[in-house]
Amino acid sequence: MKWPWRAKTKAEAKADQSADAIDGPAFDAESIGKRIQARMEADAKAAAAAERAGHERMVERWGTGVVDWRGWLARSPVGVDLLHWWFDEAELTALVGEERYVERLGELLSQASARDIAAMGLGCNRRVDRACRFAEVCSQDPVVPPGEKLASYRHGEIPGACSGFIDCWSKHEIDVTFADGDDHRSVLLFRDHPGEARLWVDGVRVGECEWLDKGGFWEDERYFTIRIEGPKDHPEQGLGEMGRQLYNIVSLLIHDAERGTTRILVPEATESWTDPVLAVRDGWGWVYPTREARAAGGAPDRVVPLEEPDARTG
Repeated sequence: MKWPWRAKTKAEAKADQSADAIDGPAFDAESIGKRIQARMEADAKAAAAAERAGHERMVERWGTGVVDWRGWLARSPVGVDLLHWWFDEAELTALVGEERYVERLGELLSQASARDIAAMGLGCNRRVDRACRFAEVCSQDPVVPPGEKLASYRHGEIPGACSGFIDCWSKHEIDVTFADGDDHRSVLLFRDHPGEARLWVDGVRVGECEWLDKGGFWEDERYFTIRIEGPKDHPEQGLGEMGRQLYNIVSLLIHDAERGTTRILVPEATESWTDPVLAVRDGWGWVYPTREARAAGGAPDRVVPLEEPDARTG
């Protein structure tokens, strides 16, 4: 029981003021609406500020080129993993060593889609010297007509991204080329020297312990070919032309992506293979000593069946 002459405590006085305020005109319908509107505007401003801060952090960490791909990266199975491995090279190399870093880079590139590699910032078929600037187009899902495959050679700002990528700036010198509607792909890390180069075709190491040229070619959407070191005892062997990575006479590595088999063709003493190329005709491989010889349409130096098992032939 409260005595009428007892002074109210601070808590009691505050409670009375709150009750008076609720019953008073400050809490009519119009005032409540204004307060709700003010709260919604404050929340919206806070959300916008948080989004701006988040965008600034993304740009600082990844750069604007990568941020433009965030819609695709949110759906990609390996895109973010590849980006982390690529952007954090120094820290990861210190942690796991250079050998493991390079191997894992090749593994991730062998799993990545064309859009993942475009998001890395490598040059592409449209411009090898700079990163893709059309993520709003190239990050879209490709449009493939019913019953058809994705085009093997893609160039320019196109949904699904280009089909080939070149790294002009890093020490890895990456070259990735998709074939057969992206069912096959080659990943080459040249690394400044034929003896240091590493090659994967459909995720499998190919040409280990061989000196590899700086780049290879897909033939008939199935056979990946690359020039490798030729025989040292060939009568024409010696220094190649300026700018070439290998010596003058080279051998030809052919990898069948469908069967997963590899063969190496070695030139005989009478075969002058300075730039050998393969033409596929009815299951047979026609080997020409140079591109010019193939373009001329003459007789090949050698015709080999392409369905044979692994073999290194002379």
